[in-house]
Amino acid sequence: MKGSLILIALISLASSASAFVVAPRAARWALPALRAEEEDASDFVGAEAVSALTKDVKTVFTLEDVHKILPHRYPFALIDKVIEYVPGKSAVGVKAISFNEPQFMGHFPERPIMPGVMQIEALAQLAGIVCLQMEGAEPGAVFFFAAVDGVKWKRPVVPGDQLVMEVEIKSWKSKFGIAKASGKGYVDGKLAVDVGSMTFALAK
Repeated sequence: MKGSLILIALISLASSASAFVVAPRAARWALPALRAEEEDASDFVGAEAVSALTKDVKTVFTLEDVHKILPHRYPFALIDKVIEYVPGKSAVGVKAISFNEPQFMGHFPERPIMPGVMQIEALAQLAGIVCLQMEGAEPGAVFFFAAVDGVKWKRPVVPGDQLVMEVEIKSWKSKFGIAKASGKGYVDGKLAVDVGSMTFALAK
């Protein structure tokens, strides 16, 4: 009887010892996860700091200004604001991409992507802001696409992105109301769309 009690005590002691050995191992496995959480917390900068990244970006034309120049309206008004502008030469504009826009209902329901043709249209509208303030044109006039060449898409543009575009007017024939321009669009500093040449004409 005494021998049985001693054996039970030894087994109990061994089990307790195993528990003390296993527990530190489990803790060691948990350490990397804890460190990762600490690193993630240290990377957090907050909304104010992120918002301040664009504090030096000035708005040249607000949305209301853009609507005074372009005839486009919802759901095809694709320029939210202009942040750089050189009369008769170039402009930089911004389009914030929102899931609430109607094209994403069908393009595509499970993977919303801004249609490439709408990216080109946005660039054309930005070029229109420059051209419709040049000699021989007037704000609010309607202009048509005549040609597009050398288009390359580099990455998808999706809801949540800000498409920052630039256009350069290559030629403007005020007598005929015909303009040629090139354009590029960027998301997070990376090229998304590149248009080598686009031609459009004022409606007569």
